[in-house]
Amino acid sequence: MGNLFDLSGKVAVVTGGSRGIGYMIAEGLVSNGVRTYITSRKADECNAAAEQLSAIGQCTSLPSDLSTEDGIATFVDGFGQRESQLHILVNNAGAAWGAPMGSFPASGFDKVLNVNVRAPFLLTQALLDPLRAAATEDDPARVIMIGSVDGMMVPHGDNFSYSASKAALHMMARHMAHFVVRDHITINSIAPGPFRSKMMGYMLDDPERRARVAHSVPRQRIGTPQDMAGAVIYLSSRAGAWLTGVTIPVDGGISTHG
Repeated sequence: MGNLFDLSGKVAVVTGGSRGIGYMIAEGLVSNGVRTYITSRKADECNAAAEQLSAIGQCTSLPSDLSTEDGIATFVDGFGQRESQLHILVNNAGAAWGAPMGSFPASGFDKVLNVNVRAPFLLTQALLDPLRAAATEDDPARVIMIGSVDGMMVPHGDNFSYSASKAALHMMARHMAHFVVRDHITINSIAPGPFRSKMMGYMLDDPERRARVAHSVPRQRIGTPQDMAGAVIYLSSRAGAWLTGVTIPVDGGISTHG
């Protein structure tokens, strides 16, 4: 029981790991002895985040644009030159778009679905070999999709493609989980509520708006880095080894009102 949440010595990839929820996850993994690779489109931000995280553990920056097949191939090749096994893959990188119904652009829909649904599928598929290499019956490899509470209930905003993409991601994870479970790979989703991120910055950086958001959460607060890291550590450790195909709301109770 003492080792139930132990992750030391494992290897992880966190997409979108240079900021926001991705950084929270990477920090939690690095702090718990996981050799962690982070990626994002902006090389300077990715390198700076990896340098900060390297002060507390092992973190490597591999900047890539995972919205393109070439970007995925470049990342997988770079990772493969350094590691032969992958214990934890966190598909966190995402995009959002908001516009009123009636003037929502096709480009906004396509971009969000491409980044939030297509890219996680293709990256997971491309990393199946190192995931299989790390997997055992007692300790499966883990894939964690970072969805959203907006994919579980109707949101108040006009982010139509975002909510659709996150609902699709939750279902896609369940579908994929069915096909890799015999390879000792689990695939689960986390559906965050409000956390401080670039997407939520416009709401949470203003004290009055932040207070309104917190008041709308049954737990009456915004999510913390510990909340997010804790959920990922649970799913990645022996404690979560028997879960696959599930979506866990980490939302302070918002989804209970849906």
